Amino acid sequence: MRDAIKKGMALGFGLAAASKEQAEKVFDELVKKGELTKQESKEFMETVMEKGGEKQELFDKKLQEQLKKVLSEWNVATKDEVERLEQRITQLELQLKNKE
Repeated sequence: MRDAIKKGMALGFGLAAASKEQAEKVFDELVKKGELTKQESKEFMETVMEKGGEKQELFDKKLQEQLKKVLSEWNVATKDEVERLEQRITQLELQLKNKE
């Protein structure tokens, strides 16, 4: 039974739909049925949360990379580019003001 639970958990790691509360309910139910001890439940929960965090970080990184790629393809200015342009405009305004 524990192997089946571990396999199920492995499949579930990639599923973002399962929230912490839902996972806790599942593990609590398994403890009530006697299929897991409280310690095993705690360890499984920690593993799920750790793997979930890792998956979220990986997802965030990949999303950020894709957004940069799309913005680059669309020729959208980055925040740094806009800031440089704003600084350049300020410099040019000062030069014009000094010529007057």
